[in-house]
Amino acid sequence: MPSLPWSTISLLLGSFSLTANAVQTISAVGSKFFYEDGTQYFLKGIAYQLIPEDPLIDVAQCKRDAALMGELGANSIRVYHVDPKANHDGCMKAFADKGIYLFLDLDTFDTAIDQTTPKWTEEQSNAFKAVMDAFHQYDNLAGFFVGNEILTTKEGSPAAPYVLAAVRDMKSYRNKKHYRNIPIGYSAADIAELRPMLQNYLACRDDAAERVDFFALNAYEWCGDANYKTSGYVNLQAQAKDYPVPIFFSETGCNVARPRLFTDQHAIFSDPMVDTWSGSIVYEWIQETNDYGLISYGPEEPNAPATKTNVQDGFVRSGKPTPIQPDFDNLKAQWATLSPKGVPFDDYVKTTGQIKPPACPAPTGGWLVDADKPLPTLGDEFHRPAETDLPTGHGHSHGKEESGKDGESSGSSSSSSSGSDGNGGSTSHGPSSSDPSSTDYELSNGAGSLAARPFDGAMSLAVLVCSAVGGLALWL
Repeated sequence: MPSLPWSTISLLLGSFSLTANAVQTISAVGSKFFYEDGTQYFLKGIAYQLIPEDPLIDVAQCKRDAALMGELGANSIRVYHVDPKANHDGCMKAFADKGIYLFLDLDTFDTAIDQTTPKWTEEQSNAFKAVMDAFHQYDNLAGFFVGNEILTTKEGSPAAPYVLAAVRDMKSYRNKKHYRNIPIGYSAADIAELRPMLQNYLACRDDAAERVDFFALNAYEWCGDANYKTSGYVNLQAQAKDYPVPIFFSETGCNVARPRLFTDQHAIFSDPMVDTWSGSIVYEWIQETNDYGLISYGPEEPNAPATKTNVQDGFVRSGKPTPIQPDFDNLKAQWATLSPKGVPFDDYVKTTGQIKPPACPAPTGGWLVDADKPLPTLGDEFHRPAETDLPTGHGHSHGKEESGKDGESSGSSSSSSSGSDGNGGSTSHGPSSSDPSSTDYELSNGAGSLAARPFDGAMSLAVLVCSAVGGLALWL
């Protein structure tokens, strides 16, 4: 039988998915995000937290906001807190109908990891799992954060292993439950004393289970009429170049100089940053005391009675969204001119064998973590996706932990970490060879040479269907 190139398989999978679902799922492969049809995905996002508890319950409000976000040019939102017991079908559909994806934090005010007394407990794990259980079903869920700005000072660096422990355990749970391989990452504060040690630590370990699928940064360095050099973005780019997983801005939009011009967006979506960064999330949708809002729902009501439940802290939290000008139009104008093409998936996967991990940072005066020590653990086995569900081919594969059917596992293996306080024996890090073609570095989130290999034309439709449901079934 004649063989089919991956580009043909990709189109078949994409066609099936688009027939079955309103939107294509997003996957992280190497340092990029991709739609199922093989097009690279770049975030044009908005931070969206209308109320502290959960902004994804009021369907009518979600429809109003999604419509205006569509006019703005947004394709993603970030939500920090949700109620996993609530029904989110209506709001998720409202955003999906506008092509808007969700990046969601798994923690809450009560379950977040604390840098002063870091810990990772069964209670925290179960709370994170509940959020994953509630949202994994939505095709426009693009990724989970295990935390937001947990480390805010150099003295907080000992909390980093607990962040990775949460990543590892949420990956394991995702695989155990046969969920699709939803990317799991972390949103960091822009702390000079922690850069680039934190981002490198989160991606440097030998075991793919103990690495983030993406890294994001909350950065407000670009203010007013700054430029690529004066803003400090040139330094951020230098530290992020060749990062092995997707990296993007999970908050940006300095408001020190008014009006906000959002000229940083042009830098993010242009050379040289566009080859490294996967976009940005602008802070934030609703106008609040911090004065970052792009819209308001009405004039401030500082003396509103307690019975007026849609007013909190003097700001109206629902109703018709009215753009705050000229900020809204400034961002809209920037995004309208920025449509990076990126790299096609079937071209990109041919280069993933060249991806190398960053060197694990050594303990210094500003970084107090020994990367050779194992991560904290709750004592659970790590569940890996089964490689038996992968389409077969010739040659070496870096995708051995991937599943062809929603992470279904034929078994599990123990994580290499041990010890509840992160102390213990050492492990080696980095590739075993400097030759990119023979590296043993396994992508934490993507396919290696397997994806670039031709598939036999006799592959059954059943395998294609399973692959489509699994989000191309080629990455962790």
